[in-house]
Amino acid sequence: MADAFKGFGQKAIPFLKALDFHQSREWFQENRDLYESQLHEPFCDLVETLTERFATAGLGLRGDRKKSLFRINRDVRFSKDKRPYNRHLSAILSPDGTKMEQGVFYVHIGLERCFAGVAWWQPGPELLQAMRKAIVAKPAAFRGVVSSLKKAGLELDQEDCLKRAPRGFEEVTEADLAQAVRSRHFVVRHDIDPAMIHSSALVDDLVDFTLRAKPLLDWGRAIQGSAI
Repeated sequence: MADAFKGFGQKAIPFLKALDFHQSREWFQENRDLYESQLHEPFCDLVETLTERFATAGLGLRGDRKKSLFRINRDVRFSKDKRPYNRHLSAILSPDGTKMEQGVFYVHIGLERCFAGVAWWQPGPELLQAMRKAIVAKPAAFRGVVSSLKKAGLELDQEDCLKRAPRGFEEVTEADLAQAVRSRHFVVRHDIDPAMIHSSALVDDLVDFTLRAKPLLDWGRAIQGSAI
């Protein structure tokens, strides 16, 4: 049985603020115990608690404390911004428990905001093409997903879309479908109340969000199955 998530420490966000101010390996090493107790270990507990709850709910998403979290260290090799540490900590739960799968749950605890997402993020060319074809070929099914999400208080993210219709979809004229086929991702997001991160109630909040987002997971999985 995984350690049940009890909440992030009260110093979790203050730690991120201080780390962002110092941005030094020396400071991080001096304060590593604080990072572990306030942020990292609670995040590991959250991932494993969500894995159990998602299994009970039949959501087909899982993770573990070793594979699911992204490192707090930034990859600065190809970035002009050479600050060594992120301003957030984040994790992915996926069908196979790795970060390489599609149709995932993402959770982000950071200085600017705390949020969760359910996403088909940057799907490969074959899957993205299959999704676009499904939107056009079965518009009622796609609109049903959008309607179900809307009833659940969720909307597909419309940021980072192509400015023009992709090749082969120039004749799509209905506004909602034309918008959808220009999407690079299919994502819904959920803002987390920053005060809630210190409570075990965060688990219920995230399970509720993921259940409301399930129509998007189911839609993509059906297409993914036919595209393989």
